[in-house]
Amino acid sequence: MSTITMELERDVCRLLDEVLSLGGRGLVFSTDTRLLGAIPELDSMAVVSLITALEDRFAIAIEDDDIDGGTFETVGTLVAMVSTYLPK
Repeated sequence: MSTITMELERDVCRLLDEVLSLGGRGLVFSTDTRLLGAIPELDSMAVVSLITALEDRFAIAIEDDDIDGGTFETVGTLVAMVSTYLPK
């Protein structure tokens, strides 16, 4: 895993922890950590808040077509989606 990907994963985990009010639990998530359906705090309203936080944090605009259940399956799938919007 590249340093950039590791930093992105760490940033996404921090946002998850903050937006979902996980009290530090999100800081130990890994790419394999299951999200949707596994973390009760990640409900439909939290998904909207998380998308907004990701857009603000990374200065991106996430397309509605890029968001589905698979996007929030794991930390890794979420990081992968965010990375598609970042400059290469």
